[in-house]
Amino acid sequence: MGRIAGVAAGQTRERLLRAAADVFAERGYDGTRVADIAAAAGVSNGAMYAHFASKADLLVDALRTHGRRLLADLFAADPDRSITDMLLVIGRWLPRRRDPQSYLIVEALVAARRDEDVAGPMRDYIGERGDWLGQLMQVAQAEGEIDQALSARALAHFCLLLSMGSALITPDLHEVDDAEWAALLARIVTALAPADKTGTPT
Repeated sequence: MGRIAGVAAGQTRERLLRAAADVFAERGYDGTRVADIAAAAGVSNGAMYAHFASKADLLVDALRTHGRRLLADLFAADPDRSITDMLLVIGRWLPRRRDPQSYLIVEALVAARRDEDVAGPMRDYIGERGDWLGQLMQVAQAEGEIDQALSARALAHFCLLLSMGSALITPDLHEVDDAEWAALLARIVTALAPADKTGTPT
């Protein structure tokens, strides 16, 4: 029960998450039925409910899995990259994001305003992202990349605002030159560095 014959439960779950990301991105949360996701994944409705309690849980889990995959790919590409360099890479990519699955966050945020079933899991998800980013900032501070006088929580919040805002302000609404955007990000990262690394007297 709950999976395709000859396919492990974990693989069935992964198929459902990929299908959910595609269907939610194409049709939106309200326009998507459980049956649509099950059909796209090649499973029955019952099999879907064996893995996810609700459509809301599936939306947030798809968002969580997609975000982890993007970060995992970035870390795997260059595990020795400094945290501030990694943030610059992500930041440069934000205005150009065109992957339909990247807009899952928009669907989830809009749905969370209307539906408490989505709002609860979304609070948990955003909290997880904020905590992870805060820990990343603390590591960067310990390694001397970011000024320890700055609040790691505030820095994490700033990153969340940039990331989620970029899903709303798409290139077709407002475009920015890549070089100009990269120069701005570099200036911001420089401003976050400890004073003795920016040339400012300590």
